[in-house]
Amino acid sequence: MIIGRVAGQIFMTINHQAYDARTLLIIDRLTPEGEPSGGYLIAVDTVGAGAGETVLILDEGNSARQVLADANAPVRAVVVGIIDDLTVLAS
Repeated sequence: MIIGRVAGQIFMTINHQAYDARTLLIIDRLTPEGEPSGGYLIAVDTVGAGAGETVLILDEGNSARQVLADANAPVRAVVVGIIDDLTVLAS
């Protein structure tokens, strides 16, 4: 699982049918402390996340396809939750 922040949305005029009625989001990857890590990914939104929200991402192709209930979808990452609060405990 990955923690990220929604940076934007992707709009397409032509796309694979697996993306019909779904939103693709640009996600900035975050460290466990909530700071930007310098990377990004594109994920299918399954929870209605909006710009600036901190989200939980499942970044495993087969698991992502199971969330979408489409075994043939060309999907690697999906947003599976919106994070309200993030606390890192010292070990």
